[in-house]
Amino acid sequence: MTVTYNLPDGPQMPRWLRMIKFITQPVKYVDDFAKTYGDTFTIRSSSSDNHLVYFSQPQALEQIFTADSRHFEVGRGNTGLRFLLGDRSFMLSDGDRHQRQRQLLAPPFHGERMRAYGEDIRKITQQVSHEWQIGKPFKIRESMQEITLRVILRVVFGLNEGELFEELRRSLSDLLDFITSPLMSSAFFFQFMQKDFGAWSPWGWVLQQRQKIDRLIYALLRERRAQTDQNRQDILSLMMAARYDDGQGMSDEELHDELMTLLVAGHETTASSLTWAFYWIDRLPEVREKLLKELNTIGVNHDLSSVGKLPYLTAVCQETLRIYPIVMAAFPRIVKTPITIMGYELREGTVIIPSIYLAHHREEVYPQSKQFKPERFLERQYSPYEYLPFGGGNRRCIGMAFAQYEMKIVLATVLSDFQVSLVNKRPVRPVRRGLTVATPAGMRMVATPQVKPANTPALV
Repeated sequence: MTVTYNLPDGPQMPRWLRMIKFITQPVKYVDDFAKTYGDTFTIRSSSSDNHLVYFSQPQALEQIFTADSRHFEVGRGNTGLRFLLGDRSFMLSDGDRHQRQRQLLAPPFHGERMRAYGEDIRKITQQVSHEWQIGKPFKIRESMQEITLRVILRVVFGLNEGELFEELRRSLSDLLDFITSPLMSSAFFFQFMQKDFGAWSPWGWVLQQRQKIDRLIYALLRERRAQTDQNRQDILSLMMAARYDDGQGMSDEELHDELMTLLVAGHETTASSLTWAFYWIDRLPEVREKLLKELNTIGVNHDLSSVGKLPYLTAVCQETLRIYPIVMAAFPRIVKTPITIMGYELREGTVIIPSIYLAHHREEVYPQSKQFKPERFLERQYSPYEYLPFGGGNRRCIGMAFAQYEMKIVLATVLSDFQVSLVNKRPVRPVRRGLTVATPAGMRMVATPQVKPANTPALV
C-alpha cells in the first residue's frame, strides 16, 4: 500500500455550523459526511496538528485497536468528563496506570460474580415496572433510568433502601438528567458553557450538585471502611479489598472517581439501550412474537441462567446496540508518535475517531443496515472490528458483559408480565443526550398485562 502524506478529504463548513449539526443531528452528521467523502474523512481543526480523522473500515479499526498503545494518548481526549468523573478515573488515564486500574476493576464484571447480581436486577425491574398504571401512558426512558440507577446503587455501591440510598438516587438522577438535557449537552463540547456564575447559574448548580454527591459518596466510604463484614459481594466492597501489585489498595479519592466512572458509563447507556429495545420490539410485531415464543420456553419464574443463553433475545439486544449504538464512536486516540492507518501517515496531534455507528452501517457487512433485523446475528458471527458497540482494543468497556446481561434480564422480566406499546406509532429519530444518542425523552408507552399461554411451563 502506498503511503500518502496528505489527510483524507473532508467537509469545509465553518466550525460553528458543523458543531451545531454535531450536537443537534448526531446521526445525520456522520451519515452525510460518509456519503460525501467515503469511508475515511477529515474534520479539519483551526490548529494545524489537531485534525480529526474518522475511520470505519474493519481493516482500519483492526489497525487502530491492535496498534501498540504507546502510539496513542486516550485519557486526554476524555478531559471533558473530568468535572464529572474526577482526576483519577481510569477513563482519563493512559499507559501502565490505565492497565493497572483496569485489572483491579474488571474481575467483578465477569463470570459467576457477575451472574450473582442477576436476582437483584430482576427484583429491581419488577419493583419499577409494577408501579406502572395499566393503560396509562408513561415515559419509558424514565423507567429504564430508574431501573439502571437502582441497579448501580445496589450492585456497585452496595446500597439497600434507606436514607443514603434515597439521597444518592435523587441527587444522581437530578444531576445526570440536567447535564444530558438538550441545553446542557452542549457544555460537553463548549468550554465557555462551563462557567460558574453562582448557585443560580446552570453550571453553578451542576457544581453544587456534584459537591453534594461527593459528600454522600465519601460518607459511604467512611461507613464501609468502619464495617467488619468481610462477606459483602457488591462491587465497591470488592474494589476496596483489591490490591495493586505492590500490595496497596485504592485510596478514597480513587474509589470515589471509579464509582462515578462506573455510574456514568453504566447508567445512561444501558437505560438508552433498553428504551431502544422496547421501541423496536413494539414497532416490529414479528420480532415481539418471536421473542415471546422464546421466553415462553423457559417459563414465568425462569431460572436466570437460562435467560442469558436465549439466542433470539441475545440477537435482539445485539441488533439494538448495532443499529443505534449509544456511543457513536470509540474513545478518540490522539497520536503521540506518527502511525500509518490505511496508507495515511498520521502525525503527532492528529485525533483518530473510530466510528462505531458507521462501522455498524456498512452495507457489505450489514445488508439493509437501516432495518432492524435480529436474525443477522443468528446467521453469522461478526468480528470485533465489524461489531463494536462497546469500543475496542485496550479501551473496550469493562462493563460490556454486565450491560448485556442486565439488558436481557430487564427485557425478559418486563415482557413476561407486560406488553408495552408506543402511544405514538410514528418513527423516532435519535437525539443527543450528553455524549450519547437516545430516543426522545418524551417517548411514551402504555403497559397492558401480558397474556400467558395456557401451556406455559413454570420453571423455578
